Amino acid sequence: MTNTQEPQNTNTSGALAVAKAAAGLKLYDTASHAVSSFTPIKPGQVGIYVCGATVQSSPHIGHIRAAVAFDVVRRWFERLGYKVTFVRNVTDIDDKILDKAAAAGQQWWERAYIYEREFTEAYSKLGVEPPTYEPRATGHMIDMIDLIKKIIDNGHAYVVRDADGNPTGNVYFDVASWPHYGELTHQKQTAVSDAASEVTDAMGPSVDNAGNDKYNPVDPADMSPDKHDPRDFALWKAPKDSDPLDARWNTPFGTGRPGWHIECSAMSHRYLKDMFDIHGGGLDLRFPHHENEMAQTRAAGYDSAARWMHSAWVTAKGEKMSKSLGNGLSVPAVLAEHSAWVVRYALGSVQYRSMLEWSDQTLAEAQSAYDRVANFIERAGAAVGEQPSREEIMAISADALPADFVAAMNDDINVSGASAAIFTAIRSGNTLLSELADRADSDVAKAEVREALVNVRAMLDTLGLDPLAEPWVSDGAAGGAAGAGADSAEHDALDKLVSEQLAERAEARKAKDFARADAIRDALGAAGIAIEDGPQGSTWSLK
Repeated sequence: MTNTQEPQNTNTSGALAVAKAAAGLKLYDTASHAVSSFTPIKPGQVGIYVCGATVQSSPHIGHIRAAVAFDVVRRWFERLGYKVTFVRNVTDIDDKILDKAAAAGQQWWERAYIYEREFTEAYSKLGVEPPTYEPRATGHMIDMIDLIKKIIDNGHAYVVRDADGNPTGNVYFDVASWPHYGELTHQKQTAVSDAASEVTDAMGPSVDNAGNDKYNPVDPADMSPDKHDPRDFALWKAPKDSDPLDARWNTPFGTGRPGWHIECSAMSHRYLKDMFDIHGGGLDLRFPHHENEMAQTRAAGYDSAARWMHSAWVTAKGEKMSKSLGNGLSVPAVLAEHSAWVVRYALGSVQYRSMLEWSDQTLAEAQSAYDRVANFIERAGAAVGEQPSREEIMAISADALPADFVAAMNDDINVSGASAAIFTAIRSGNTLLSELADRADSDVAKAEVREALVNVRAMLDTLGLDPLAEPWVSDGAAGGAAGAGADSAEHDALDKLVSEQLAERAEARKAKDFARADAIRDALGAAGIAIEDGPQGSTWSLK
């Protein structure tokens, strides 16, 4: 029995065909340590599988960074016009879930479902699109059992038996039988590492550096003396004495439950069939999870992902943010102090492969970015008398976006460069707004402002940050950008204060008290207010 769902949001870009810009897309591949041109397996379609949460407890910012990172990857494919099938699993059976549920006096499935809903709420609040499919591990036991049978039949796994020859429930992958083991993380000597991959190797676990890894504790089942080789890993595990009876499944190789890695092989094959385009996840999953997953999938006779992509960590004072390390910030706690738009911007402010240092400064910069974005969108909407509809924004093809934005996104989803392109467009738009009153060709001038507004919002939308999209509108994050006539108490108050300063400055200039006029301008500049002087007077905008 599976929990198959109807596809959702398979292509929200509104594009009718793959954009010409798609030919320039290049992405990093963990296995090759190289950025290379992306070519889909099926023309016009992209299949992506991303490892989701183990729903043992509440989500923290470190968890959500990977979700935001791959949401941006997905959105760029959609903007390029691809039909995207996006699969993100839920691990709802696991040692930690069982142990924590027992300690809390809960049923294990009860705990898993409580925290699955918390993760779903966090994804939604931060604007992460729902996956096409979101399968649970417990809904795919038959798929996992069938996959393990194939691996055994192909001679790449063994069943542990007791003294009487009966299966114990323990099944291990026979690493020695699979000569390709290590291809994802154990790079060939000829592979050339760039700066980012060197950071990955240093901080991310690998087959070369598996030892006592605080980020990936060893599965107790993998410590068994019954293994033929220390590298062998569990495909199926005999139950612990403390495991509830309803957390055990009967199989030809004994009663037990799945190992950590087998679920993703089973579910990616179930929903994406043979080789699919991209397998994603956090850097800490690179080894052993993804290395083992690649090996067992191929040993079963199936193709694995064509490309593996890993998002780096959120760090706090240089250390990986992790609940087990005691430095994980819960999503509700962060959202209690900052708007969801600001948190999402902060989480997606650097390229997915770069470590993201989480600090007050990170959030302050994100808030400043929001102020600049919202100010421009509000003023531009007021100038042209409307806000372009969401349908219009979503229908903008990548080919119609500014070239510097497209180049950045095609460069392995370089969101830092993409953000720079957005703020370049905002600066140009602010200049157009400041010149609007002086333009004799007012209709042409308004059309130019509208084009700038559409471009800015479409670029923001590609990053999941259009303030006039959901969930930002319902969440109240859109503020004064919500429409030309929208009420924005904060903006009105600021406009009144700045206008008073500009009036005083105008009087000073009229009296030729230029020192006073310059002092007012400098004070406003220090507060983040840009002043534009023109024949019709002075206007202001946030820098």
